[in-house]
Amino acid sequence: MPSFIIEGGHRLNGTICPQGAKNEVLQILCAVLLTSDEVTVQNVPDILDVRNLIDMLSQLGVAVLNTAPGEWTFKASEIDRNYAESMDFVTRSASLRGSVMLLGPLLARLGHATVSKPGGDKIGRRRVDTHIKGFQALGASFTLNEERGYYELRADRLKGTYMLLDEASVTGTANIIMAAVLADGITTIYNAACEPYVQQLCRMLVRMGAVIEGIGSNMLTIRGVERLHGTSHKVLPDMIEVGSFIGMAAMTSSELTIKDVSYDNLGIIPASFARLGIRMEQRGDDIFIPAQEHYQIDSFIDGSIMTLADAPWPGLTPDLLSVLLVTATQAKGSVLIHQKMFESRLFFVDNLIDMGAQVILCDPHRVVVIGHDRQFPLQARRMSSPDIRAGIALLIAAMSAEGTSRIDNIGQIDRGYQNIDGRLNALGARITRVE
Repeated sequence: MPSFIIEGGHRLNGTICPQGAKNEVLQILCAVLLTSDEVTVQNVPDILDVRNLIDMLSQLGVAVLNTAPGEWTFKASEIDRNYAESMDFVTRSASLRGSVMLLGPLLARLGHATVSKPGGDKIGRRRVDTHIKGFQALGASFTLNEERGYYELRADRLKGTYMLLDEASVTGTANIIMAAVLADGITTIYNAACEPYVQQLCRMLVRMGAVIEGIGSNMLTIRGVERLHGTSHKVLPDMIEVGSFIGMAAMTSSELTIKDVSYDNLGIIPASFARLGIRMEQRGDDIFIPAQEHYQIDSFIDGSIMTLADAPWPGLTPDLLSVLLVTATQAKGSVLIHQKMFESRLFFVDNLIDMGAQVILCDPHRVVVIGHDRQFPLQARRMSSPDIRAGIALLIAAMSAEGTSRIDNIGQIDRGYQNIDGRLNALGARITRVE
């Protein structure tokens, strides 16, 4: 497994473009199974999770062609049912969290779907109950094979119904939508996730011939159709990468312009970093962050400690709490970070404490950060990346630290960030990839 060697203390300067959104493209790629016609997808990031999913689609019999950098065409005229039911498919899906979203399209297209228990990040329990209960509401039968570790769903024909989701799960909502667009009758999904990436999936499906009302809200009404046709789709810029670059600029006192961010789809993200005292300017569809020697965390109106917590859209995405946390270590003031969704995502703070950060892990979900105001720079350490988002947070910490750090297990970072070392080195970073 490769590692990063990071020489800290170098400022960045210049312009960087965010990659296509990982969390959107995984949904979009699964949706190509819903039609036998050709689908073209643009702005596809070249990251490990995407490459693995494209390879799984190819193994399923989808004709796949990389037509240009970041552009792919898919044609699922025939799906290999035998492979979709094979243990090789189950094994592959075990290492990729996004593979769970193959369930809906395969169930709608073949009437049968088998997938492993979810893989991906080790950040706590990641339930699929919302997915399964949604499919059951549509008429599918469900079997869990404990011995072999996979789920099996069957349905001769899915039938529309009303359902109230137990949680506003993004992947669960996307999965149920993809199953419902080819079901008989009308499906109403209440407490649906309404993130921009779910909206993007819905708009793509509408262009393919689906009938979906309520896009952008938490109640979706879907009228099932007989078949969908081909389309083209452009993936949004990755809001998590945009947030990562904002935090990186602040931590390294860098002047940075982030280009073409789709500002209207960033929601509360810029305001969350502004609450840490980070100045930024919206320039058209770009964000400019000036070099800042100091930034001060806000307090609430009554003077109480600032709290940043994740919440369903349009609240703050949990994927950025790790970056906000590490950015706060060099701010002036204190902040409580409340990660509600995953109970293991904050455990990476032990690495920050070893680097000299003043961080108190209150419990698996809450951390208090006491900012140093750069009076005590972080010190270089050897670390290991436990998941994608903690990995980028540790990289940001190492870039701002005194000395040379090493981050092992960077395959986790590669799962979500395209050529991150090359792109940052072009701005002045000193990051070396070693085997």
